[in-house]
Amino acid sequence: MDGHARDAETGSLAAEARDALVREIDATGAWDADPVWRASFAAVPRHLFVPYYFVARPRGYERRWGESPDPAARERWLLGAYEDVPLATRLRDGELVSSSSQPSLMALMLTALEVADGDRVLEIGTGTGYHAALLAHRLGDDALVTTVDLEPEITEAARRHLAAAGYRPAVLTGDGARGVPERAPYDRIVATCELSTVPRAWLAQCRPGGRILMPFATGVVALDVAGAARAEGRFLATPAYFVPLRGCTGPVPEPVPLGGVPAAARQDDLFRFLLALTRGRLGPQEAYVLWEREGRPGRARYGMTVSGERAWAWLDDPAGPYSWPLPG
Repeated sequence: MDGHARDAETGSLAAEARDALVREIDATGAWDADPVWRASFAAVPRHLFVPYYFVARPRGYERRWGESPDPAARERWLLGAYEDVPLATRLRDGELVSSSSQPSLMALMLTALEVADGDRVLEIGTGTGYHAALLAHRLGDDALVTTVDLEPEITEAARRHLAAAGYRPAVLTGDGARGVPERAPYDRIVATCELSTVPRAWLAQCRPGGRILMPFATGVVALDVAGAARAEGRFLATPAYFVPLRGCTGPVPEPVPLGGVPAAARQDDLFRFLLALTRGRLGPQEAYVLWEREGRPGRARYGMTVSGERAWAWLDDPAGPYSWPLPG
């Protein structure tokens, strides 16, 4: 099969797989609050952003590659690119350093970002460039989207992927924790990597009335910005696990020993979220008693406030009885 025929076959199979992915995300209700995102996911070809990726196996990772000489292997690569799963895209010494997030989680987060026509958006964590392409398609103007990543090899690859798909947002190399002040102010800032603290540079670069969406403690918090030194908001209900932001300041929390906590709670995702959020400010048994007493609260009952140099997490009410200081 010559190159043109193979490209046509790939394009046809990709379109079918993309339609199936969109229907799968439809069923989750991820974009019910803002169905405009459906058109972005239907239009942006994810396979162009993952020319290769890695699938975990018992003895390591299997590399799937779009240029494999084996037609069956190419088909596995293409169909896998449109599965509703995260894809490992870069490994270093066997450790994951970059990935393409699960599409339905992307859709949920983009909907929660509450993007409006004309908004200027900063993305922290460029990754493959796929997420930036979805933003650029939604806004209809590449100049409104800025994306930054720490490593030149990641941003260079993302530029190639974006150009191949027909998008040219501003792709910059730098420390995402510092934001991109030269292109500020932004109406929305979204991180696609886990944070250990809220970078104050983001508040300063986001317009009052803007929104910051960021992964934190196995969840995602949506912070409404009131000014250069204050923001507040709640967590989304969904769990979320992301690669940490490299270059971000702030201590890495140590694992919390769970002696004395019932075995079922130790494995419960919501209890472990409380432990991750309180960062050792509560002992495991104290956290377990609170969690049971308050009806095993889900993520959406928790929130975060940033005010000046202070930041704290809270349950139900920022001024209520349950609050825990966070790293500044």
